[in-house]
Amino acid sequence: MAARDYGQYGGVTRGLELVGERWALLIVRDLLVGPRRYGELAGGLARIPSNILAARLKELQAAGIIRRVPHSRVIVYELTPYGRELEPVILALGAWGFKSLGDPREEQVITPDAMTMDLRTAFRPLVAERLPATAYSARFGRAELLIRVDGSTLDVTRGDGPVDLAFAAGPGIRRLISGELAPERAIETGIVEVLRGRRVLLGRFASTFHLAA
Repeated sequence: MAARDYGQYGGVTRGLELVGERWALLIVRDLLVGPRRYGELAGGLARIPSNILAARLKELQAAGIIRRVPHSRVIVYELTPYGRELEPVILALGAWGFKSLGDPREEQVITPDAMTMDLRTAFRPLVAERLPATAYSARFGRAELLIRVDGSTLDVTRGDGPVDLAFAAGPGIRRLISGELAPERAIETGIVEVLRGRRVLLGRFASTFHLAA
């Protein structure tokens, strides 16, 4: 089924044959957040040509990585158990890529699914389990997320709910997550705007979500 054939035999080679085509891992990344309709996948990957999306979905299905299932009278794509085994690979790749992330280009956007996976990547459960349960409402560009941390459990969803801290930030949030900026300095410089709640809780967020650049 693989479009690529490297002419080599090995686990890494086979893995690249299955998910090494352009856009394939980003499709998997978004499906790690949850099942998605075709249109939702296309909307979250705004620059993917429709023929490429259709081809990648067909290839991933043939490899047993994703499947089509009925859900609330529509067809959605979801990861199979085999596909979900890619989660630590995606998280490790995200942590590695964060080290050279830099500032975004003008045309780059932050999507809710991408930010959700970045938060999963940066989450430090051993730190979180020593802190009180906390809920955050975070707006990253167009991505609005409800982030609940309870012990070592992280839950990131879209929508509203009671929170301890609501804040807005752009791509500069990486400077807080990397430790380059202290929480109070991030607020003072406008990297983070506190919308409601106790601003001191931004320090708890920075301790819970941290990736050294």
